[in-house]
Amino acid sequence: MLVDSLIPRLRELFTLSYFQAGLVQFAFFGAYFLLSIPASYILSKIGYKKGIILGLLTMATGCLLFYPAASYRVFGIFMLAYFILAGGMTILQVAANPFVAVLGSEDGASSRLNLSQAFNSLGTAIAPAVGALFILSDSIKSKEEIAQLSESAKETYLASEAAAVQNPFLGLAIFIIAISGIFFFAKLPKLINETSSGTYAQAFAKRGLVLGVLGIFFYVGAEVAIGSYLVNYFLDMNMVPLIKESSTMMNIADFVATIFFKSLEGADAKALLGIFVIFYWSGAMIGRFVGSYLTKIMKPGKVLALFASLAIISILISIASSGYIAMWSILAVGLFNSIMFPTIFTLAIDGLGDLKPKASGLLCAAIVGGAIIPPLFGLLTDHVGFKLAFILVICCYGYILYYGWIKSRTIT
Repeated sequence: MLVDSLIPRLRELFTLSYFQAGLVQFAFFGAYFLLSIPASYILSKIGYKKGIILGLLTMATGCLLFYPAASYRVFGIFMLAYFILAGGMTILQVAANPFVAVLGSEDGASSRLNLSQAFNSLGTAIAPAVGALFILSDSIKSKEEIAQLSESAKETYLASEAAAVQNPFLGLAIFIIAISGIFFFAKLPKLINETSSGTYAQAFAKRGLVLGVLGIFFYVGAEVAIGSYLVNYFLDMNMVPLIKESSTMMNIADFVATIFFKSLEGADAKALLGIFVIFYWSGAMIGRFVGSYLTKIMKPGKVLALFASLAIISILISIASSGYIAMWSILAVGLFNSIMFPTIFTLAIDGLGDLKPKASGLLCAAIVGGAIIPPLFGLLTDHVGFKLAFILVICCYGYILYYGWIKSRTIT
């Protein structure tokens, strides 16, 4: 995601610790906790279609705020932009996920949501490459270095730094506004259960939903913790010299850069490493296409438990190794993350009927795991290093394995 690409840059720009860098995700995912339940209330009043449009327009507003944030280099404005962008995504997910789930039979809900999320992951897969090539590609000067520049050189440098952040988010805002226009004129099917007469107390009484809320919390926390720190993890393992020595790795990086009409010549080390983050997020896209098929022929709970087990094994391999093995094994976790969100989501709302809008709000509020786990991971990294910090992430996947095992036994 572009948000992940900004974290290494903001860490240098504002001289942040790993813990402080993790707070960037706190601002982003904290919006899910604060706004998911209000979003589900809004959804029950205006319906799925208007909810989707409202979410898209709010996202575009957040993207546009990155323009003044980059111009003035104020950390607080960056955080506000993150929060509004995440607020729009919250509304969008609360509206769109149950809409896809209820379009057909409940037995096929997990497969449908996996398939729809696979296309969603296309943008998530492309974003790291865009971030690496357009946001991370040049070196950031320290405050001391900037102070030594002449006035004209300082203005030129600050303008180029601002543009590196502004242009990608400005383009994204235009794209999102165009998508909202498509939804405005599109005729979506009118669903019976667009409003809800249930209460949150009734929703919380459903054991399967509560376990699912925890599952979403730990899944998003683990996925974001890994994705946010991949560039820094690779820097910590000193992967840049290894990659540059390998013609195969450089060919891969150059090929990805060429797709976006960019060159890695003279680019900062973070850009080279950021290129490979695309494999973490594109793995999620590929895995969701596979997961859409697997959840048709197997119990979704069994597929969830299997993928959680493979994620844990991949992390353990990365912890116990170094170099390319450690790098590619941690990137492989993205593949196994793929089916987790849509599968947990559909398992949690299975059989809830009119309570689904309320349940969707609670599940999306659990995305706050992305605000809690990454700073804790960063704090552990500051004190014990990346390898031991990954134990926290393993615990998150351990719960998802447990949840999948429970649902595979059809216990609700």
